[in-house]
Amino acid sequence: MRTDPDQARLRWRCRRGMKELDQLLLNYLQVRYAQADAAERKRFAACLELPDPQLASWLLGRSTPEDAELEQLMARIRAATPTA
Repeated sequence: MRTDPDQARLRWRCRRGMKELDQLLLNYLQVRYAQADAAERKRFAACLELPDPQLASWLLGRSTPEDAELEQLMARIRAATPTA
């Protein structure tokens, strides 16, 4: 099985050094990314450029992005990780 170079690059960028972020981002990449449209893929790549504290705040529900499409992406990322 051949790995998509873009997904391999994104997988590396999903490794943030914060276990919660790593799990959320990697699960989204594995579960939802392939079905996402081009705009969502672009937003996901852009969110990986955000500083960890900002991204963690949004993904862990401490704050909400002002942009509605970005908030939808955060919800999709959270939904891609099953709860225990």
